[in-house]
Amino acid sequence: MFLKKLTIRPHISSTKLIVLTALFWMAFANFSLFGALLKDYPLNGDNALFLAIITFGFTSVIILILSLFCFKGTIKPVLISLLIGTAMAAYFMDTYNVLIDDMMISTTLETDTKEALDLISPSMFVYLLLLGVFPALFVLRAEITFRPFLREVTTRVLLNGALVSVFLVLIFMQSAIAASFFREHKSIRYYANPTSYIYGIGKQGRNAWRKLQGETPLVRIAEDAYIPETDRQRELVILVVGETARADRFSLNGYQKPTNPLLEKQNVVSFSNVQSCATLTAISVPCMFSRNGVDDFDVKKARNEENILDILARVNAKVLWRDNNSSSKGVADRVLYEDYRDPTNNPICDIECRDVGMLVGLQEFIDGQPNGDIIIVLHQMGNHGPAYYKRYPKEFEVFTPACQTNELGNCSSIELDNAYDNAILYTDYFLNNVIELLKNNTDEFETLMLYVGDHGESLGEGGLYLHGMPNFLAPRAQRHVPMIVWAGTEFDGITVDSLRAKKDMALTHDYLFHTLLGLMEVQTAAYDQEFDFLKK
Repeated sequence: MFLKKLTIRPHISSTKLIVLTALFWMAFANFSLFGALLKDYPLNGDNALFLAIITFGFTSVIILILSLFCFKGTIKPVLISLLIGTAMAAYFMDTYNVLIDDMMISTTLETDTKEALDLISPSMFVYLLLLGVFPALFVLRAEITFRPFLREVTTRVLLNGALVSVFLVLIFMQSAIAASFFREHKSIRYYANPTSYIYGIGKQGRNAWRKLQGETPLVRIAEDAYIPETDRQRELVILVVGETARADRFSLNGYQKPTNPLLEKQNVVSFSNVQSCATLTAISVPCMFSRNGVDDFDVKKARNEENILDILARVNAKVLWRDNNSSSKGVADRVLYEDYRDPTNNPICDIECRDVGMLVGLQEFIDGQPNGDIIIVLHQMGNHGPAYYKRYPKEFEVFTPACQTNELGNCSSIELDNAYDNAILYTDYFLNNVIELLKNNTDEFETLMLYVGDHGESLGEGGLYLHGMPNFLAPRAQRHVPMIVWAGTEFDGITVDSLRAKKDMALTHDYLFHTLLGLMEVQTAAYDQEFDFLKK
């Protein structure tokens, strides 16, 4: 009997299938959307009708989109692909309260296999089966009927025209509350599934198409840059780019747990009021190294423009980028780059390759540069989520009990905090090792370590997890990043006392470009001392 049922091929018209699919998504794949709506418009007598109208409007938009693309030769591949994609989007939005916009799509495309595996969980498969695979099998087996082409088009035009007309009439009836909604709550559209990620894919596809039309010539900047002959003391700067680190989880900044026991014994200064360029590595990292600040930064333009590392390489500084993360996001495309995510280069690996492995052989590299200044960038794995428990060796599991899963909602806030804080503790160990390496070179160089986080992280506050919210929506936890400086005793007049006097000043990633020019004593009209926080 069961086998007989499997052979049944349901008959359904194309229009009915499109409408049922839209209703299915609104009912089961948009919990995040309704959560955002109910947060601002609680379900009561005053708001009930308006919420129903907005739901009707979003449903109508989905029907319109499907009507444009679902015809006889396309309906099955389009619906099956969207069912799987919408199921995955629903999982990540419901589980971590992230938004799937164009930059999140870009980040997903750049995610490596190891990072992707950290996101897999039993709950994801439940979402995938119930919202994706099972309905996709229904579509696959269905006998879908179509009217003659002109009648099919006419029917869809009439259907969508009626939906739009009804929506406009209803929204006019609620014009007072609607005006406020569309003016003050535009961000809610980012929660709509699948329209938000469809729009994001469209933007990424447009960018890819433009790229195929031909490479944009690299824009050179600061072509007047030079290091004066009077600078005879060599500089050795190690810039550590942190990953997903929250400033408020560093005991150097007053956090109650001792997450920085080693750094607290070094003469470091922690800057307590630093804001990131964005909440995604794919934006923040190139923005950090760009001459353009957060207000003017465009990630697409940045890929075709030189950055601070290009300038330093042009004035004959030796530049090295070692990466234990997914990539340099284009920043190190034209300088020496070494991948430390693999045991081939990184000798310190267990369940994953460790940040401290990037220091192995680094002294030999320094010794092999007989002339010129040296700048080394170390891009951490740091606190990359959601599998925080993987970001540190077991001997660093000091704060217990620690969350041992990537399904963060299944852990208590204490367990989640402990796992995250253990990863900060490991960063403390890593940075301490960086400082000790620099100390071994103070006789030959002016030495300095600068640690800057790329973005922060939400750990369940307000139901938010991970990061990636648009800047105008992002909570402070996703943009408040750590920045720590250690300087050798002879580095260009920089002292611990002078640094501590500035530790609470408001800073952003915009300062890094100019500060690095100042540290390496590069002369150029592109340098602005007002944005060199070490000399401001």
